[in-house]
Amino acid sequence: MSAATTRSRTPDRLCAEAVDLARAAAEEAAAPGIVGEHVGLVSEGDRVVTHFFECRELGYRGWRWAVTVARASRAKIVTVDEAALLPGPDAVLAPEWVPWSERLRPGDMGPGDLLPTDAEDLRLEPGYSGEDEPAPASPVSHELADLVEAEDADLTADSPAGFTVAPLRGSIPAVAEELGMRRARVLSRYGLHTAADRWEEAFGPKTPMAQAAPAACVSCGFLVPIGGSLGQAFGACANEFSPADGRLVSLAYGCGGHSEAAVMPRPPQPAAPVIDETRVDPFPLRPSSDSGSVSATADADTEELGHS
Repeated sequence: MSAATTRSRTPDRLCAEAVDLARAAAEEAAAPGIVGEHVGLVSEGDRVVTHFFECRELGYRGWRWAVTVARASRAKIVTVDEAALLPGPDAVLAPEWVPWSERLRPGDMGPGDLLPTDAEDLRLEPGYSGEDEPAPASPVSHELADLVEAEDADLTADSPAGFTVAPLRGSIPAVAEELGMRRARVLSRYGLHTAADRWEEAFGPKTPMAQAAPAACVSCGFLVPIGGSLGQAFGACANEFSPADGRLVSLAYGCGGHSEAAVMPRPPQPAAPVIDETRVDPFPLRPSSDSGSVSATADADTEELGHS
């Protein structure tokens, strides 16, 4: 270890004693009453010392005012190099900055918000290709560029907005436009897989709703089929009473609103009569006198007919 290195670790005596000078510099940078007690010093090098003062500013707990002082070789006058507010070991710091593209979450977009996609987005790939057409990121087509060059006009990024150039007949873009597939970029295989995983996690066969469902969506009359390769595994729910109404659901998903699950209950039927054949019910052969079917006193007509 050299002598210079050894000297740099030992604070200079005059610089270490310049506490008042450092405090005055800190109060000039901050405000009176904000600079607190002297909490320490550190040697920055030969005849260079940094003094630390407590910061009483609200919201800066654990921060310290750092004032660096120094003196020239063989000089007895100490001068101030700089004063700054620095975080201490226990300072409250803001979390590490994260780019907006990594902070964005589904559902964060609102009306009027724009979400640009990266040119190298793994979820997308070129929708069509052809040597006679420019790349999807090209500002204008070859025909428009030749027209601009011939008329000695300025080519700007906003110029294509007012021009519409039809593709050449028989070219790949012309065929794609006729089939309704002329898009600059379409979903890549990676984009399809990530979308399928996301939809299946929300409305898939492993959800609690699907586990308790009487049947899967593949046999439900409220399922609206979709086109493309994703239509082999997903569809749109059109049941307004289902929790997945208007959402893309897995064909293996299910809920209690299945079209064939609700069966109307039958009207209650009376119980069948039960006949006890082991019991004998006595029936009188003649009605009793007080039953009301015959008179209590006999008359002449009844006696002649043999009634008693």
